[in-house]
Amino acid sequence: MTVLNMVQAINLALKQEMKKDKTVVLLGEDVGVDGGVFRVTEGLIEEFGKERVIDTPLAESGIVGVSIGMAAFGLKPVAEIQFEGFMPPAFDQLVSHAARLRNRTRGRITIPLVVRSPYGGGIKALEHHSDSPEAYYAHTPGLKVVIPSNPYDAKGLLVSAIRDPDPVIFFEPKKIYRAIKQEVPDEEYTIPIGKANVVKEGEDITVITFGSWVRNALEAAEKLTDVSVEVLDLRTISPLDEEAIINSVAKTGRCIIVHEAPRSFSVSSEVSAIINEHCLLDLKAPVKRLTGYDIIMPLPKLEDYNLPSSDKIVNGIRKVMSF
Repeated sequence: MTVLNMVQAINLALKQEMKKDKTVVLLGEDVGVDGGVFRVTEGLIEEFGKERVIDTPLAESGIVGVSIGMAAFGLKPVAEIQFEGFMPPAFDQLVSHAARLRNRTRGRITIPLVVRSPYGGGIKALEHHSDSPEAYYAHTPGLKVVIPSNPYDAKGLLVSAIRDPDPVIFFEPKKIYRAIKQEVPDEEYTIPIGKANVVKEGEDITVITFGSWVRNALEAAEKLTDVSVEVLDLRTISPLDEEAIINSVAKTGRCIIVHEAPRSFSVSSEVSAIINEHCLLDLKAPVKRLTGYDIIMPLPKLEDYNLPSSDKIVNGIRKVMSF
């Protein structure tokens, strides 16, 4: 075991998979010589060479388009997009091609592609640097969407994503890149895509969240000494672990869903629908959603007003408990 932050855990996952499988290649803007904008790929070009760690032009559509071609002909590309707000130029490649090629060829071609990108707010960055577009991709059949909440999960989930035969969008919450350290096994391991994790058992209310907000949910649970809070980390947005959601809410009878993306047509909308379809008679209070507002992410001075927080989660839990 080694104590690592998320940047280091992802770097280790990439290094081990590249050693194990020579078809794994990295590409993206500045992933080679500079080691990526957040230094996630630091040192890999020295170990594996410029043929497998490829610095690309500033052309997101080209990065993903080339990656699709690589994947179709036997490689396992891991493409980095510097920030999630830079992914729209590649949207056509992902939605029209990567997600559809298995279906279009009736299974003759699969696309084992991973698109990694720093994701979300919390660092008071510029416009196009703090968005939460997971719902775009989760709505697209053929794409899987993974968002880890800690270094251990980041390593195991990324290995699973690289080995998956289908395209995976791997969003890395930049807010906790270096904010959390955790013991991470030195040896390789996997965490299944599509399986949520109960990170804290509870009896009174379920907090369903993912990414950096798992940490805030646990902080809120610690503050509420008179409420037994269960915290469910989705880990994977698509496919959702419906069974874990249903089991947890059926047990507690109350639920609050937390994420930073805008509320309308969001992950919280889908999770709430699942709960209402399967747990209606178990509910002791309406499901509450604590999310970002339906606005473009404000620039730094107002960012905190838009984002959830531990105190907002505490207040949300109190409202549900007092129903």
